[in-house]
Amino acid sequence: MQILWIGLFGGLGCIARYLMSGWTYSFLGRSLPYGTLMVNVGGSFLLGFLMTFGLRSTLLPAGLRVGLTVGFMGGFTTFSTFSYETLKLIEEGSLMQAGANVVLNVLLCLVFGAAGMLLARQL
Repeated sequence: MQILWIGLFGGLGCIARYLMSGWTYSFLGRSLPYGTLMVNVGGSFLLGFLMTFGLRSTLLPAGLRVGLTVGFMGGFTTFSTFSYETLKLIEEGSLMQAGANVVLNVLLCLVFGAAGMLLARQL
C-alpha cells in the first residue's frame, strides 16, 4: 500500500513542479532558471518542515509522511533531499561530511551532466 501512496503523491509532486515552475517563469521571466530555483528553494523548505514536524508529532502518520516526503517531494524536487541530508549532517556536527556532500553533489553532477551532453553530441 505504501508504494501506491508514494506513486500517487509522486505524480502530484511532478504536476506541482510543472505548475510552480511555469508560474515562476511567467512572473520572473527566463533570464535565469528561476522556475528550477523556486522549486528547489520551496522544496527544501517543505521537506525540512515535513520531516521535522512528522518526526516530532503524531499528527502526521508515518505512511502519510512517507507518501509526502518520498513521493510528493521526490516528484517535486530531489534537491530538497540533498538540502535536508546536508543540514542533518551539520546538525550532527559532521561538518566535513556535510561539506563533502555539497562539493561532491555539485561537482559530480556538473561533470556527469557535461559527460552526458558530450556523449549525446557524439551520437
